[in-house]
Amino acid sequence: MGNRVTRGDFEWVYTDQPHTQRRKEILAKYPEIKTLMGPDPHLKWIVSGMVFTQLLACYLVKDLSWKWIFFWAYAFGGCINHSLTLAIHDISHNVAFGNKQARWNRWFAIFANLPIGVPYSASFKKYHIDHHRYLGGDSLDVDIPTDFEGWFFCTPLRKLLWLFLQPLFYSLRPLYVNPKAITRMEILNALVQFSIDLIIYYLWGLKPVIYLIAGTILCLGFHPISGHFIAEHYMFLKGYETYSYYGPLNWLTFNVGYHMEHHDFPSIPGCRLPMVKKIAAEYYDNLPHHQSWIRVLWDFVFDDTLGPYSRVKRLCKLAKES
Repeated sequence: MGNRVTRGDFEWVYTDQPHTQRRKEILAKYPEIKTLMGPDPHLKWIVSGMVFTQLLACYLVKDLSWKWIFFWAYAFGGCINHSLTLAIHDISHNVAFGNKQARWNRWFAIFANLPIGVPYSASFKKYHIDHHRYLGGDSLDVDIPTDFEGWFFCTPLRKLLWLFLQPLFYSLRPLYVNPKAITRMEILNALVQFSIDLIIYYLWGLKPVIYLIAGTILCLGFHPISGHFIAEHYMFLKGYETYSYYGPLNWLTFNVGYHMEHHDFPSIPGCRLPMVKKIAAEYYDNLPHHQSWIRVLWDFVFDDTLGPYSRVKRLCKLAKES
């Protein structure tokens, strides 16, 4: 992967991300993959069903005791909310209505955001494009932990705490690493979200609101589904910065586990990423990948060679010019 220089404890590389070249090679050999690009006609209906399921759940939990509120938030509602964040990830690539209907995608992402309890979709869209364009880019890719995270969360107990606190770090890290001006869409996202929260509170009280927000925080923290946060780009093998996962949890997560394929072809919706792997099998079958997100979490916590520093970083042109 080119010459490497140790700077801090990140793995610094001075080569382009591998997805750019692999995309060119695959498209040259298999041009039919272009037919997989474009909107997923089923996504809007699946997401709508999930949103209305959570609204029904708000009614059903309104009279439960607090222990059951948190139980169902972790075991059920949070799983749906985490899945909705991954639907929003797909929608951010315009796969709900297509590139020609970009505004429809933005507003549908705000609709998908409703059960999450806090505004998320517009800010995610603003930063996620940098994650693809400048993968591992210093001061550009806010998916990379800060030096403080890498330095402090270095023991099993601290790494476990870091996993619990992931929602906090993902929310605050962009403000420190790469602050951007608040957009009109973010303001609208917040106004719509807090209006719905207030309506739910007015109709059914505080417990349904806590059910939604607690589910989001708990299931974006230490939870089996959250293994994808670590599995995607943490360097389990030296020289490999993106990994796929081909296990059953992809059914709940819009195939986010097909992460190498996604970074190679971000405009292909999650439902069609297995077809990319099937068509271009020789490009993916021999690359390291994960079989279990639970095993990923276990190894991350207890393997002394893994931690928040286990990421590839690179200097990108925009970083040099700024």
